Amino acid sequence: MAGSKGKDLRPIVKLRSTAGTGYTYVTRKNRRNDPERMVLRKFDPIIRAHVEFKEAR
Repeated sequence: MAGSKGKDLRPIVKLRSTAGTGYTYVTRKNRRNDPERMVLRKFDPIIRAHVEFKEAR
């Protein structure tokens, strides 16, 4: 089942901006390839710059 919350292989995660603007991206991650928390460098439109986005639970 793809929608089960327990041990989903591709859970939905929120990526929250480290700039403190409160902006988030919502994406999926593969738990087998990325078991630890995700950190991606993406665009924050509030400050109009690329910053690191960290996975929030």
